[in-house]
Order: sequence, then C-alpha cells, then structure tokens
Amino acid sequence: MDSHLEDLFTLLRFPSISTASEHAGDVRACADWLVQKLTGMGLGVELHETPKHPIVIARNDHREGRKTVLIYGHYDVQPVDPVELWDTPPFEPVIKDDRIWARGATDNKGQLMAHLLGVEKTLQEKGELPVNLIFLFEGEEEIGSPNLVPFLQAHKDELKCDVIAVSDTGMVAKGVPTMGYGLRGIACCEVLVTGPKGDLHSGVFGGAVANPATAVARLVASLHDENGKIAVEGFYDDVKPLENWEREMWAQIPGVSDEDVLRITGAPEAFGEPGYSSAERLWARPTAEVNGIGGGYQGEGSKTVLPAKAMAKFSFRLVPDQDPADIQKKVKAHFEKHAPKGVKVEVVVGHDGKPYYSDPHSEDGKAAQRALEKAFGKQPVLIREGGSIPIIKDMQDILGADSLLLGLALPDCQIHAPNENFWVENFEAGIKLNGYLLEELAKG
Repeated sequence: MDSHLEDLFTLLRFPSISTASEHAGDVRACADWLVQKLTGMGLGVELHETPKHPIVIARNDHREGRKTVLIYGHYDVQPVDPVELWDTPPFEPVIKDDRIWARGATDNKGQLMAHLLGVEKTLQEKGELPVNLIFLFEGEEEIGSPNLVPFLQAHKDELKCDVIAVSDTGMVAKGVPTMGYGLRGIACCEVLVTGPKGDLHSGVFGGAVANPATAVARLVASLHDENGKIAVEGFYDDVKPLENWEREMWAQIPGVSDEDVLRITGAPEAFGEPGYSSAERLWARPTAEVNGIGGGYQGEGSKTVLPAKAMAKFSFRLVPDQDPADIQKKVKAHFEKHAPKGVKVEVVVGHDGKPYYSDPHSEDGKAAQRALEKAFGKQPVLIREGGSIPIIKDMQDILGADSLLLGLALPDCQIHAPNENFWVENFEAGIKLNGYLLEELAKG
C-alpha cells in the first residue's frame, strides 16, 4: 500500500488545472508521468495531442474472443481558489484522519489511480489480464471535454469496446458500495436585461422607467410555482417516470433522506417538487436553478441607483428522455413570454449535455455489482447520479457501449471546494474493485 500511496501522491503533486493557461505545462507534465507509469506496467501507450491538453491511451495485448473493457478517467483538476480556506497546501498531499487531502484526491486522480494500480497489481500477480483493456485518460474534463468527442469520433474503431467503467461518481454513504446507472443532463443559459442607456438616480427617475433588477427578479420568480414545480410550459413533457423498484430501493438507501440532506447542506428545511423524496428529486427529477444574479450597486451602504442592466445565470438538470436543445428552446420562449414591460430581455444559450441511462440489470451491470460486493463486503445499492458528465452519453452514442458508474467518492469529500479529500480505505477498496471487476466482466 505504501508504494500505491507514493504513486498517488506523485500524481497529486501536479497542479494540472486545465482551465488556467498558466498551468498548461503542469497538465502536460501530469500526462507525461502517466505515460511513463503505464509504459512501465508493460502496456502499449499512446499520447494524443489535441488543440489543448493531451489524451492518454493505454492497452494490453488484445486477444480475439475476450471482452474489451474501456476504463475512463481524467487527470485534470479544478482550480484551488480560495486557497486561504485550505487547511494544507492543495498540491502537497497529506494523510490525516484516515483521509488523503489534496486537490484531485477524489476528483479524479484518486479514483483513476485505483483502477490503474488495480491493473498493475493483477499484471504483477498473474502476468496478464482476463480482458482486453483500454485506458482512456483525458486532461479536459473540468472544462467540458471540448476535444474528446472529436477524438472519439476519429478513433471509434480503435476504441471499440463492450463496456466502459468509470469511477468519477460517488457512494451514498461510507461503507455502502454504490453503482450508478444514470446521470442527469444539463442545459444552461444567461438572461440579460437592459433598460435605460445608463444608471439613473432612483429618486429622479424611479417610477417613470422600468428597473432591470426588478425585471430580473420577476423572471427568476416566474420559473417555479409556489410549491417548487417548474412553470416552463412543456418542461415535463418528455420526463421518463420512475420505476417502482427504483422508488422502493431508494427509500431504503442510507444517507439520502430529507434529514441527511439537511445535515449535509445545512439548509433549514427540505424543499422541492411535491410528491417526491429528496433522493428522487436529486436523481430522477429535472430542476431549474439560478446560479447567479446581479445588477446595480452591491457595495457597502446605500447608493440610490436605478441600474441600467441586470443579469441572471441558470442551469437546468435534465432526466431521460429530455433533450437539452428542446429545453433551451422552451426556456427561451418562457423568458420572452414573461418579459416585463419597459425592458429588453436577451436569452443567451449556454453549454448543454444529454442525460444518460443504462440498464443496471444487464449482464455487465450484474457483473459490476458482484465486483462491488466482493470489494466492500456488502451488497451494492443502485442509484442515478444528480450531477452531469456529458461525455458518458457521448461515449454511449459514439462507441455504442454503456458505462458502469462505480463511484468511490463520499458526500463530504469536498470536490471542487477547498480541502478536497479521499478516504484511504476507499482508495484501497478501489484497487481491489478493479481486479474483481475485470474478473467478473470476463465471465460474460
């Protein structure tokens, strides 16, 4: 285990922040280290240049008649701001309270390395793998994987596989093995509201011209009814209903009750679409959220200004069978319909990604569940994920293979935030999981 931790710590020390141009060299150095590590394991390795950050591909010797398994991960990380809130330097990994603390510890270097080291362990002990393996590690996941889809399309024949394994998701609670079989999609937009040609004195002109900040507030309020149901016309038309077995299973899963959500979030009370539990709202129901709102004076004290413009940013989480383009069209029509008088409203469409769903009861799904049970000593729970990983749906469409979402992250791992951490026992279990997973998939 010491050597495994040493490898992980080496990877964590690279400040591979993909969104920051000043760290482009660090992202590249991280990819180069992975190439060296994978080559040393005896795998055939290729480093593919992209317009931004490289993609690393590694393979064992493929044999006819064996199942081909692609394992996906990403070696880029989020920025560390605000750095003053970190208890330890973000790129100087430490173990404290049985957790590994560093940026990328969970998302995604710790989970990526669990699979990599699991393969290395099997090769060292048995000399070969029971499947044809493809590792695909990218350096742009945290910026939306802009170059991965073109890469998949250009190399789809070389990347042809039977199933994909991904550990970039989470477990519902400590010690509870979890397999995801769905991800919510996403559609984003920004609303810009303009009024007078410049800021005005609120006493001199207030009441005579419309206030863009008030208009933005009205538009935000128009998105939901008083009970939290989304009021956009046709928004729920294509939503796939929950299966009865899903509702029954999720009602028994620890860590996702209303009380758990309040404890984790610190919110004063639960709120959401009527008729659904917190787990159902998080995993299988669509949402409309305000991500940011602004306009006018926001400094200390008062300034009696009527702002010339205001804005709000929105994201909509989508579920099967909603289409992001359709939702963006409906949202745009909603905001234009509800535009208050006296202002101009512009809706700017943002990025999107389709929801993902696969059958957890397929033969590969059952194999993954057996592997999870062996690694953790408990029967796994089946969930859909509330977050979005658009590339998973892209891989399904381009490569024709489903993904097994085998998350090792816990709810308090602080991904994308200061003090990101990864439980050592989950890192160890992930290494074991990889060995069991390849064995079980080989049987199918």
